[in-house]
Amino acid sequence: MRGNKRDAFNADHTPCTTMTHPPTPAVPPLTAAMAPHVANVTSTTRRLMVDVLLALTPVVGSALWFFRADALRVMAISAIVSALTEAGICRLRQRRLSINDGSVLITALLLALSLPPQLPSLAVGLGAFVAVALGKMAFGGLGQNLFNPAMVGRAFLMACFPAAMTHWIEPMSLRSKDIAVDAISAATPLASAKFSHEFIALQPLVTGDVPGSLGETSALAIFVGGLWLLLRRAGDWRLTVGMLLAVTLGAFVEQQARGTAASLGVMKHLCAGGVMLGAFFIVTDPVTTPLSKIGRWCFGLFVGSLTVILRTFSGYPEGVMFAVLLGNAITPLINRGTMPTPVGGKGPSHATVA
Repeated sequence: MRGNKRDAFNADHTPCTTMTHPPTPAVPPLTAAMAPHVANVTSTTRRLMVDVLLALTPVVGSALWFFRADALRVMAISAIVSALTEAGICRLRQRRLSINDGSVLITALLLALSLPPQLPSLAVGLGAFVAVALGKMAFGGLGQNLFNPAMVGRAFLMACFPAAMTHWIEPMSLRSKDIAVDAISAATPLASAKFSHEFIALQPLVTGDVPGSLGETSALAIFVGGLWLLLRRAGDWRLTVGMLLAVTLGAFVEQQARGTAASLGVMKHLCAGGVMLGAFFIVTDPVTTPLSKIGRWCFGLFVGSLTVILRTFSGYPEGVMFAVLLGNAITPLINRGTMPTPVGGKGPSHATVA
């Protein structure tokens, strides 16, 4: 009688054992991707943002020390509006909430630190909304924006509130205790040098005892925080060094052309205005800057050179914001021109169809 293999027996009436082949080992899928091929699991977006926040601590502390309640108000409004804007857009687009990575707080702080202390609350809120909605989320969110969101918000405020954006007050350290006033209007060191030909000493620019934006007055605080940023590799040092080098060379050329008495000087160019904040915290944004090492050198040199040119020849005493935005605009061109050659040389420009 014919039976199936399951009912077969040997001569000693023991069941037969069906021959089985060893299992075929699983072949891992081959994924073709760009370098780097070894991921650093400790370097996450949140970890990067924490390092930037820690680096901004001295800058935020100096802003609170010199401008007290005004600084707290501007930074608080910027942070709250920025977070609500990003959360609302994520909700409207039915996307995962992205405020947990901390990037929106970085945008809010950088915008606030670039604003005058007594900017009206409505203007601060509008600037924060534009920075997040148009400068970041309109492009798809973190990692996809073309322009630096904080500079987009500041450019919007410069266009809509020019008078308020150029109204400066003295820090608390310069206000007379005998005069019962909330604030004293004053010109920034760059404005005084450009329009009144009055040059301030270097020491106040280093410590922060000068009128200016919340986070741009103390070069020492910015340098301390920026040094931590570079040591933690949260920003590429090529961008920072390239911008500072270009500003140094440009300021030296201007000093030689105009003379020492009519020029701001190299060190004052570096310490005044937004050069230090821009070099350490704005141009080091990994999203809006070139990818290659050569490209980052080019970007830093371009932004620094354009900053000095705008300070010297334009109608504005400052030029960091415009230089950064223009640098962001040409970043795709820099990437295309500095793309590294692959191993084995460049491939054919077009595929040949057999």
